[in-house]
Amino acid sequence: MIPFWTTVLLDLAADDHAGGQAFWAAVTGYEVSAPRGEDGEFTTLVPPHGDDVLKVQRRGEGPSRLHLDLHVADPAAAADRAVLLGARIVVRHELDYVVLTSPAGIPFCFVTHPASQRPAPARWGEAASLVDQVCLDVPASSYEAECAFWEQVTGFEGVPARLPQFRRVRGPAGQPVRFLVQRLADDGPAGAHLDLAATDRAAEVERHLALGAEVEHVDDFWTVLRDPGGLRYCVTGRDPFTGDVSA
Repeated sequence: MIPFWTTVLLDLAADDHAGGQAFWAAVTGYEVSAPRGEDGEFTTLVPPHGDDVLKVQRRGEGPSRLHLDLHVADPAAAADRAVLLGARIVVRHELDYVVLTSPAGIPFCFVTHPASQRPAPARWGEAASLVDQVCLDVPASSYEAECAFWEQVTGFEGVPARLPQFRRVRGPAGQPVRFLVQRLADDGPAGAHLDLAATDRAAEVERHLALGAEVEHVDDFWTVLRDPGGLRYCVTGRDPFTGDVSA
């Protein structure tokens, strides 16, 4: 059961929620929707054109993190299959979605909401950028099993990446979010972070700094930053229109 869409949720700690939501709206150029949920804890970052890819949730407790929503026709059946592949069901909701964790502990959901049109990159003068990738950060001891899990649970193709510590889980054309799995050097907890593709990485990083981000590390192909609440993410030198490495 191949997902027809993927949404990334920024699960922000209560103290980080307001600032984090404003930051990511400014970074992407998306509008913040009206809040929804029992306590107004959910919003969507709505692109000018195309279907949404990013949502925000205010957590009741715990630190900020990411989770993935995999959109499928039958969440219950997809969840049952995921359990056979090593996932754990956290809770089944009456409103047709199921919350799970991967074998390494990365949270995700199966949902049904329709979507099909990939957002276009945002233009910033002569430059452009797009949130288009989620990187799953996996301890070395769980890496091979976690790669196999995400390939099997999505039905996407696993392919080598440019660097040996990464593996791509490549979905069909039209998917709004690319999957990358990173093998961590230590056995800390598994997690996930966002990657942006930018035509001008240096200019994009400067734009983020002006919005309140901080640089943590600069690599040949990406810059690691933290948003105002401390959530780590990367700006990469990939083409936001094709996803190809351009620098």
